[in-house]
Amino acid sequence: MGAVVGTLTMQTKQRAMSRDKIDDELEITMVCHRPEGLDKLEAQTNFTKRELKGLYRGFKNECPSGAVNEETFKQIYAQFFPHGDASTYAHYLFNAFDSTQNGSIKFEDFVTALSVLLRGSVREKLEWTFNLYDINKDGHINKEEMTHIVKAIYDMMGKYTYPALKVEVPRQHVEAFFQKMDKNKDGVVTLEEFILSCQEDENIMQSLRLFENVM
Repeated sequence: MGAVVGTLTMQTKQRAMSRDKIDDELEITMVCHRPEGLDKLEAQTNFTKRELKGLYRGFKNECPSGAVNEETFKQIYAQFFPHGDASTYAHYLFNAFDSTQNGSIKFEDFVTALSVLLRGSVREKLEWTFNLYDINKDGHINKEEMTHIVKAIYDMMGKYTYPALKVEVPRQHVEAFFQKMDKNKDGVVTLEEFILSCQEDENIMQSLRLFENVM
């Protein structure tokens, strides 16, 4: 009961404060992490202050503590794929969002990645995607890494995967990927090989433009 009263008291005080100051400084109540100032985030991303305020309110509603750990991230992501197992792909996605590799995604991590995916240049978007696939972060994508990613995608799609997943399907996809991407046939795909191959594929380029006007 004391905790509830304390929370209500803090909320009452918060409402009494200047709303503009709260918005501009991105202040939050009862959080473990306080994000960067609005001006700094505006300079670091491709979002306006107004857009950042909206994104922050949404993030705060989902993550009142100011940060989300991997387990919570998986639970949130799983809601979008109820007919499959999204945990493995969510793990890889979490690592891509967690730019500092400290085990949590803060608002800065979230909004920086979203800025790239929605408003970044073609190269920035492809670099982010390459980083997602480069599981061990050694600057190359090898066949083992690509197999893990493909298998994770099939698991995530679950019963909507058609035709039904067979043992050889991930391997076939990986072979096709490397046939196209591995320009010098050395068994690994570098960032430049990845970017060049993607730029040559109109379907990939169209997919990168899908969410440009989402906000």
